[in-house]
Amino acid sequence: MHLLRYGPAGAERPGLLYPGWSGRIRDLSGAIDDFGPMTLDDETLDRLRALDAEALPLVEGSPRIGPCVGGVGKIIGVGLNYAEHAAERGMPVPDEPILFLKSATAVCGPNDDLVLPPGEVQVDWGCELGIVIGRTGHYIDIDRALHHVAGYCVIDDVTERVRQSAAEGQWTRGKSADTFAPLGPWLVTRDAVPEPHALRVWAQVNGHRYQDGSTAQMVFDVPFLVHCISQVMTLVPGDVIATGTPAGVGLAQDPPVFLRPGDELRVGIEGLGEQVQRVVAWPR
Repeated sequence: MHLLRYGPAGAERPGLLYPGWSGRIRDLSGAIDDFGPMTLDDETLDRLRALDAEALPLVEGSPRIGPCVGGVGKIIGVGLNYAEHAAERGMPVPDEPILFLKSATAVCGPNDDLVLPPGEVQVDWGCELGIVIGRTGHYIDIDRALHHVAGYCVIDDVTERVRQSAAEGQWTRGKSADTFAPLGPWLVTRDAVPEPHALRVWAQVNGHRYQDGSTAQMVFDVPFLVHCISQVMTLVPGDVIATGTPAGVGLAQDPPVFLRPGDELRVGIEGLGEQVQRVVAWPR
């Protein structure tokens, strides 16, 4: 299933999208309140699969698409999880996952404006496969890890590089500004993504493609990441794991390229949809 949330920010409604509907959304609010921590379990998703999708009300027009998951508890980022990205940053491939936290208040819709914080001059992109947790787990066995996954989505790990490393050297501070975690457009349930390690990943700015990789290049795969992270924190429904980004970030260009007001940023993952964001300055 391709699940989404549509409508004004803070008042999104749940919807269902089928590729054969040419982008038309079916309203699910008669069957479920929202997609969030209380509704990402297998039992609830199975109930939605059993609905007669063609009988659901059609949503008129082209509403705003919100984050595909509401009430996100925490975003766990994985650093340098692509060898070529580690190389372009001049860093070794890690022996175990590098973890950091990204604020849940950074979450926004996939096509909402990306707002540059005041005075920030090195804002960068990083298209990533997002793992959405659907079942609580701590010390999860690797062979059971996928049972804790509700599905997958696109997440852009937007980063202000000065705060991340050049000056203050704190990853979470460089990655947690408002709008720095656009999520969606869809939550694609895990049954609809039988091989999450063979998906094309891309990012482009103003029509120029900078990232063009594949999740096949990940150093640590989805089951291992879920297993590993659960050894140090409890994973709960609604948590999102950002699995790392392939080569092609702005910092690695020669000369470096950073986002500026007026830019159009597009990021996407095969089968999971595409985000299109306008970059704007913080309102003064």
